[in-house]
Amino acid sequence: MNKFVFTTLVLLVITGCNQPAPTTANMDNAALNKMFDNYYEDRMKLYPLEATQNGDNRYNDQLRIYITESYKDTVQNFYKKYLNEVEKYDTSTLDENDLISYKIFDREMKMQLEALDLNIVYPSEMACLYIPFQQFWGLPITMGQLGSGEGIQPFQTENDYINWLSRMKQFSAWSDSAIIGFKKGIKANYVLPKAIVLKMVPQMEAMTLTDSSKNIFYGPVKMFPASFSDSLKKEMFQKYVHAINTYIIPSYKKLGSFLKDEYLPAARTSTGYSALPGGEKIYDYLIRYWTTTNETPDEIYDTGLEQVKRTREEMERIKNETGFKGDLKAFFEYMRTDKEFMPYKTSEDVLNAYREIQKRIDPNLKKMFGRIPKTHFEIRQTEAFRAASASAEYNPGSPDGSRPGIFYVPILDATKFNTTSGMESLFLHEAIPGHHYQISLQQEDTSLPKFRRFAWYGAMGEGWALYCESLGKELGLYTDPYQYMGALGDDIHRGVRLVVDVGMHLKGMTREEAIKYMMDNEAISEQGATAEIERYMVIPGQALSYKIGALKIRELREKYETQLGDKFKLSDFHDELLKDGVMPLDILESKMDAWAAKFK
Repeated sequence: MNKFVFTTLVLLVITGCNQPAPTTANMDNAALNKMFDNYYEDRMKLYPLEATQNGDNRYNDQLRIYITESYKDTVQNFYKKYLNEVEKYDTSTLDENDLISYKIFDREMKMQLEALDLNIVYPSEMACLYIPFQQFWGLPITMGQLGSGEGIQPFQTENDYINWLSRMKQFSAWSDSAIIGFKKGIKANYVLPKAIVLKMVPQMEAMTLTDSSKNIFYGPVKMFPASFSDSLKKEMFQKYVHAINTYIIPSYKKLGSFLKDEYLPAARTSTGYSALPGGEKIYDYLIRYWTTTNETPDEIYDTGLEQVKRTREEMERIKNETGFKGDLKAFFEYMRTDKEFMPYKTSEDVLNAYREIQKRIDPNLKKMFGRIPKTHFEIRQTEAFRAASASAEYNPGSPDGSRPGIFYVPILDATKFNTTSGMESLFLHEAIPGHHYQISLQQEDTSLPKFRRFAWYGAMGEGWALYCESLGKELGLYTDPYQYMGALGDDIHRGVRLVVDVGMHLKGMTREEAIKYMMDNEAISEQGATAEIERYMVIPGQALSYKIGALKIRELREKYETQLGDKFKLSDFHDELLKDGVMPLDILESKMDAWAAKFK
């Protein structure tokens, strides 16, 4: 029951109308949703960047220093308070959707508190007290995306420009706190690997360029809204020059110098988390956090080996169909290096190739989905400052439609961009119908509590996107054997992840051994394999979520196809799967079982 109906019932009773009083169940559902609303409102104050991401612009001038002991204490009290609140409710009185909300919320509070006990202050970007950021995720990277003027930070009004000035000023305090955290990590022998730090130094240096034509933070003052007067443009330009030279450039210089001169000598030569104090316990937590399952590391590792073996056999079959003479490794090398597979001359050529994929799948999408998002969609090139360490990715649009969902493609050199890299499967995963459909439909569903509208569970979210890769043939793709081989390469990539992630963090596999294992089993360059492996080194467990989630979704589809027979309709399955947003896999299966039971 929604809050408006509940309030109306109460008013009718108060005014003496002959209407029944609300039941205990209705009152509990309404009160629970009010508590969820309060949680979301309180959370946005603690995580203002999340608010900006979610299209809530009330806190666009704020930048919390979330990597300190005091902040850890604040959020610990926050999660304890709401865990106590939610556990007061009698689940037997809740309707079906509110019971799902209850289960998700209760689990989330417990997982966040467990993270804080491990000094992980922000699990979704692996920020902890001793390692505030790394080369893949963290505020120094995010600041560049926000400050470019093309990210989630809005630059449409004078107040928008003033808000970003405020955030730039606060970054210097955040960066000072990050250095303090790194120093604590040195004392605790809780540090990043040297190979990672070597990537972070140039990232910081790229932000210190004084040339306004090259520094990404000048983006907003190169794209003023047409409504700005000349005097306002001049005023804002001067303020931005001052803020960039006073707060941004010095902060990044300080971070770069610290990482290079003080932190790098103290960095470790080991690869996995087992080398850190309490590392095995942390990894156990991260497996549960990212996969939303209780699968053991050994089970996941064995699944990875099985998946790699299965996909290699299919790759052998396709290789033989092409008439290639040589083993699979030689075929990978051929696909990686032959100029035939590098037809592009400019970055725009690459982006247009992805746009063509979108056109090709559109007719079949309408047969497989009854619900499609309203949020607009764009394909863009990844910003130069982070392209070397970036993977292709999807940035969600805003619920109000003011910002589109964006598929970012890193293009270091268009003439070396390889068509066999799995372009079709990558688009299905990162763009349509993968992340764009799932995230947009979730955000657009105003019937969900806000904590669910803007939630993220990688096992279902990434699992869905990987499952979408398997829809390629049904959508009219993978007709070219080399594109299908690219799709198989993406699939085996997720199987490889299960092996190398567990291997590095628990089984003594080195960075170099992991890179070699990846290159032996898929058509990936050394540069690409290195970026991937180094990503898994700093965000353990996250890479496991893809294959674990996709296997569960495929298992559910096959189960209901068998159970329901002619009553099974694929578009209905997809719509139901996405209807209530992401959730832990056990809760998803329970929900889908209830859906299927209605057809029996």
